[in-house]
Amino acid sequence: MKKVIYKTENLSKSFSSGGRLQHVLKNIDLELYQGDFTVIMGASGAGKSTLLYALSGMDVPSLGTITFGKQVISDLSQDGLSVFRREHCGFVFQQIYLIDSMSVLDNVLCAGLLVCRDKKALLRRARELFQAVGVNEETQRKFPTQISGGEAQRVGIVRALINAPDILFADEPTGALNSQTGLDVLNTLTKFNEQGQSVVMVTHDMRSACRGNRILYLKDGAILGECSLGRYVHGDEKRHEKLSAFLTEMGW
Repeated sequence: MKKVIYKTENLSKSFSSGGRLQHVLKNIDLELYQGDFTVIMGASGAGKSTLLYALSGMDVPSLGTITFGKQVISDLSQDGLSVFRREHCGFVFQQIYLIDSMSVLDNVLCAGLLVCRDKKALLRRARELFQAVGVNEETQRKFPTQISGGEAQRVGIVRALINAPDILFADEPTGALNSQTGLDVLNTLTKFNEQGQSVVMVTHDMRSACRGNRILYLKDGAILGECSLGRYVHGDEKRHEKLSAFLTEMGW
């Protein structure tokens, strides 16, 4: 039986816009499992990113609870949420947000030093992760403005994994990349998931979504349906067909 790492109950999020209350998430009950590659899909405005930000502690729900393990993170203060994110979560965004005045390696080490004070151990882990994603030592010494978008996103993945997070959150990680570099990033995420890394990814892209073993479809702030694809197997056309049929049923 899979281990539940996240659980939401009656999770809701509302915003006030122009004097009107906008309900972005509506009474979501959800369990996320250790080792899964969970994909969140839906039309623009469905609440995908809002759900991801709520789960990761980057946003606070209006109602309901979010539990990580035995910890109710929806009850934490902003300082408590900051500690939670540092210790348990990794983040990969469409925009990579590397610090231009620091080398690629220092960008990663800076994130790692927030949790680990053993610089030698941290440097060793960084080197191992860089090797795993195919970023060589010469590139590690460069500044973010000197590397390609694909290289920068792989650096972003290393930064997200440097503190060995329990869960990796990815929000449209291939959205700003061309086809080949996007594929490289997907292969990297799949590789780490195969090694046991739990991943939650928001995407609108079919190719990206096919990497997940569990697909959640949001509509108007609620989970309309979900699809189980099993573990990713390269070249499995039936996987694409099953996902396509599911999304058609959802009205995508």
